Amino acid sequence: MTQAPIARFTRLRHATFTSPDPERLLDYYRGVIGLGLVARDGDRIFLASESEQLSLVIEPGDALLSSIAFEISPEVPIEALGAALKQADLRPELRSDPLPGVSRLLSFSDPEGTRFELIQGWTPTPAQERIGGLAVAKLGHVALRTPDPKAASEFYANVMGLRVSDWIEDRFVFMRSGFEHHTLNFALAPGRGLHHFAFELRGPEHMHRACDHLARHKLPVLWGPVRHGPGHNTAIYHRNPEGHLVELFHDLDRIVDEELGYFEPRPWHRDRPQRPKVWVGQPRDVWGMPPSPECTEFAR
Repeated sequence: MTQAPIARFTRLRHATFTSPDPERLLDYYRGVIGLGLVARDGDRIFLASESEQLSLVIEPGDALLSSIAFEISPEVPIEALGAALKQADLRPELRSDPLPGVSRLLSFSDPEGTRFELIQGWTPTPAQERIGGLAVAKLGHVALRTPDPKAASEFYANVMGLRVSDWIEDRFVFMRSGFEHHTLNFALAPGRGLHHFAFELRGPEHMHRACDHLARHKLPVLWGPVRHGPGHNTAIYHRNPEGHLVELFHDLDRIVDEELGYFEPRPWHRDRPQRPKVWVGQPRDVWGMPPSPECTEFAR
């Protein structure tokens, strides 16, 4: 009998980054990505999207991803969940009123040391300013490096209820928490760290505007526009001021019915119906140029 997951991730909510220059990073997310300042709490900065959802937290420190937050079902008893995480030696910590719009938060560290935050419900966190820049729709997914993508995928499937959407050979796994093709990815690398993270755009016109907007800010597009094979999203990639690889995308595959088990039919799918699979060989993308040499995360 398969054991039920300890927790079931549902929707990706926000990410926390530490930065040696939080104000420079704030300028980038305001002026380029299009998030708005919600509040400050000492040295912490809280940013929300136009839909009044907390998207990013910036704290002082080295230029690192600090934690990733997912929403879980409001029906789950959070104290019991904390006890189960503790029994699994995942070092849970329960906090009250830790963030704007979040009343309680349960955090834990996965086996490779990445911190995750679990939240139940939220209230709107409108920006205290006019949203500028690209006004992205939301934080769409986070990809992490790991020396063992298979072990990472098994942990998040068995313990956190994620499902595998696709593999690229044995070195990159796409995992979904809801109906969208991926919210959490794991890429083969010598150690754990950030691979890239992505914001969703509203469509091709928004993508066109994003390319022009990046050019005005002298942020070169390192890859794209490209229509990927796995996920079939259209995407462009650039680096933020701290060197993190940032993807802007739209039109991501969806499995609207888990019982059917295939992605919503699209004219560019190679398999009819398109189901989760292992992608092998080149080219995998539907169209678009390969990544530039500066986009080393995708060079292999």
